Amino acid sequence: MRTSTVRRVGVAVAVAAALTSVGACGGSDDGGTSKAKGKDGSSGSGVVKTDAIAALLDVQKKTGAAHSAKIEGTMVMGSTRSLKQSGALDWSDGVTGAMEITYTGGAMADTMKKAGGNGTMQARYFKDGYAADMGAALAQQTGGKRWISYSYDDLAELGGAAGAAMKDQMQNTTPDQGVKSLLASGDVKEVGKEQVRGVATTHYSGTVDVAELTAKNSKLDADQLAALKKQLNDAGVTTETVDIWVDGNDLLVKKSERGQMKTGELNMTFFYSDYGTKVSAERPPAGETVAFKELLKQQQGAAGNAS
Repeated sequence: MRTSTVRRVGVAVAVAAALTSVGACGGSDDGGTSKAKGKDGSSGSGVVKTDAIAALLDVQKKTGAAHSAKIEGTMVMGSTRSLKQSGALDWSDGVTGAMEITYTGGAMADTMKKAGGNGTMQARYFKDGYAADMGAALAQQTGGKRWISYSYDDLAELGGAAGAAMKDQMQNTTPDQGVKSLLASGDVKEVGKEQVRGVATTHYSGTVDVAELTAKNSKLDADQLAALKKQLNDAGVTTETVDIWVDGNDLLVKKSERGQMKTGELNMTFFYSDYGTKVSAERPPAGETVAFKELLKQQQGAAGNAS
């Protein structure tokens, strides 16, 4: 595998794994049987709320306090990547857990195929970074090391301002981010009552206009507004439609985000279930793991020796 290919795959995997975690914790119903439940295991009936803002403030609080959930969803990010993922994440103290990610199209899927991969990988998330299993194709080039580990500090150093922003998002994002986006929209409305995977939900919707994210038309504080605006601007998103479906326990069942990016369509849909589930993420064996920063040094050194 050439140096440029290793670097390109490694960087792409870093971004994809990071965005998957941020989106899942932060972005069309395809059916299924999983059901979102409260921590007591009940689906709940709740009290109908006429004030959408007040209702969403409750959702933000209760979902944020639930600490963990099983998550699955799909993501399309312009021409760069489309993927699906499933797993479980815990956000009680940073983001930890594991997600299986399958690339279904875009430039990233092409890069993975050219590198010998099958398009599917597992990402494990820890407080200080994450690791991605790149499979046998990578192991053949790295002496049996199929896992690439990414330190958030290294990503911040290698990626400059973008890397620093990614580090902050990965360490601080929680599933109530979609609710915060709706609160920031200033025009959030209750759409109606709908069934999502067998769960009775209330559907809320709003359009986030990045240029108008100001304190006077939202319930967010200045720091939250600034962080949200930067996240959207960095991706080239000018407007984003956010929809959430909430059960009777004020917990997210489904979240959808749609908009336009610099590279094309942005479309993310996530489903949440089994709140309070136990989440574990074991670090891969050291003998099968290479740090991304070290991998770059090795490949750059090999290229220098060959020239």
